[in-house]
Amino acid sequence: MAFINFCQSRIVIFEFLVLVFIGICFSKLNGISDSHLSLDYYKKTCPSVEGLVRKEMECACLSDPRNAALILRLHFHDCFVQGCDGSVLLDDTLTLKGEKNAPNNKNALKGFKIIDRIKNRIESECPGTVSCADILTIAARDAVLLVGGPYWDVPLGRKDSIKAGYELTDTNLPTADEGLISIISKFISQGLSVTDMVALSGAHTIGKARCVNFRNRIYGDFKMTSTSYINPISSSYLSKLKSLCPPIEINGSSDNNETSMDNITPNLFDNSYYHVLLKGEGLINSDQELYSSFLGVQTKKIVEKYAANTIAFFEQFAESMVKMGNITNPETYVNGEVRKSCRFVNT
Repeated sequence: MAFINFCQSRIVIFEFLVLVFIGICFSKLNGISDSHLSLDYYKKTCPSVEGLVRKEMECACLSDPRNAALILRLHFHDCFVQGCDGSVLLDDTLTLKGEKNAPNNKNALKGFKIIDRIKNRIESECPGTVSCADILTIAARDAVLLVGGPYWDVPLGRKDSIKAGYELTDTNLPTADEGLISIISKFISQGLSVTDMVALSGAHTIGKARCVNFRNRIYGDFKMTSTSYINPISSSYLSKLKSLCPPIEINGSSDNNETSMDNITPNLFDNSYYHVLLKGEGLINSDQELYSSFLGVQTKKIVEKYAANTIAFFEQFAESMVKMGNITNPETYVNGEVRKSCRFVNT
């Protein structure tokens, strides 16, 4: 027992030193809690903006609850690449290479037409006033709320970028098979903490993953982290996953097959995702790492906390979403704009 405690202490110290080093390296890369943002930014110029977004999101989520996850993922992918500046919404043109077709985004991002509809509605009421970056940030909050998640006030006043960050999608976005320390470094580089990372990962409670992103997991250590070798329910779940995602891709037919990351309540924003991790049944490696990695002493405790306390998860998720939404792109306050169409830079 003494030896185990000694090893755990060494792991905690190692994890702490790694995180301190990462924090020092990246602490100045991004500005957060930008002074340009405020809760009443559109009070005089477009007071109906949040109501307009809410109505459109209500329609989208009623038609398909899956749309909530699509919008939430768009917001994450936007903020992690040069800040929350609407760059993820830009289409490719002859003079601009957007982020949509970058390897980490291609076939992974949807929901653009929903943002188009919201933008068109707002332009009819408040032309040339509300940025696409702000629309996406409000829509992400409403997406969570409309499928059972928490509410939070959204600071507004972002400007739309006139550039995209194709190359940054490779370096900034966490991937499905990434190790825990690497994922933590990507969050810290954005000014987000380990607690923020575990809380924001809870968004996967309404997410889906493609076969190409969970193949290595189900043919790798899934049996080791779960109880599928003795639990018939877990074994049946693994068999279902394998039937959906064969070990070898044939003619690109199965790579894009999808399944829910929370197989218990996939259309409800709750803390079920953390219970899935406790059972060792996280769908993708990077999720299960939060609980099962030998380096995850801190993250394991947070997973256990949120699994036991939905309110604690909701409160932290709301706080972390505001923090992430406040990651800014300083360039947009110099040469940014309010796009007429979220897909194209103004001409």
